[in-house]
Amino acid sequence: MATQTGAKCRLCRRESEKLYLKGEKCFTVKCPIVSRNYIPGQHGPTARRPRLSEFGTQLREKQKVKRVYGILERQFSEYVEKAAKNPAETGDALLRFLELRLDNIVYRLGFAQSRRSARQLVGHGHIKVNGKIVTIPSYQVKVNDVISTVQKISDKKEMIKSSEDLMKKRGLPEWLSRTEIEGKIETAPDVSVLKNNYNTSLIVEFYSR
Repeated sequence: MATQTGAKCRLCRRESEKLYLKGEKCFTVKCPIVSRNYIPGQHGPTARRPRLSEFGTQLREKQKVKRVYGILERQFSEYVEKAAKNPAETGDALLRFLELRLDNIVYRLGFAQSRRSARQLVGHGHIKVNGKIVTIPSYQVKVNDVISTVQKISDKKEMIKSSEDLMKKRGLPEWLSRTEIEGKIETAPDVSVLKNNYNTSLIVEFYSR
């Protein structure tokens, strides 16, 4: 299972904003964006952020979204290609594909503190979709699918409570519903909310070159 490696907080500092890659830490004063809000590297504290060209702006937006969802380049480009063939607007379709990944749903429901942790839960066989264990993080869930945890995870009350507390801080999307150990996809993801954070038109332009 390919995934991003290396220090996650450096990725946030590179993009100059919180990408919420570390769970609880992102909501505390220990977040490096609070204490070291400059680009990573030896000359970070004194270096000026470069003025970006049109290409550079598109690249940074693409990198930001890739890092948020923890996807490598090959798979991300496949999502863009698939979205371009979708009847919906390409940027909207792209965000829906990303939001409906099983690891993202597990994260959104609060069963894991980060998408990376959610990916591990799925990969280790701790998550069920409609009562069947699914071990593919990129699995595309559908409206009315029910996501639940297996017994050995649901027994860990402290972990569930910790995730619930974190979910209260970041909020549960309106298109999802959840009980203690089960969640449901009520409707398709509302991408209008996500587009406030991601400029998908820049990403589409990047891959249209």
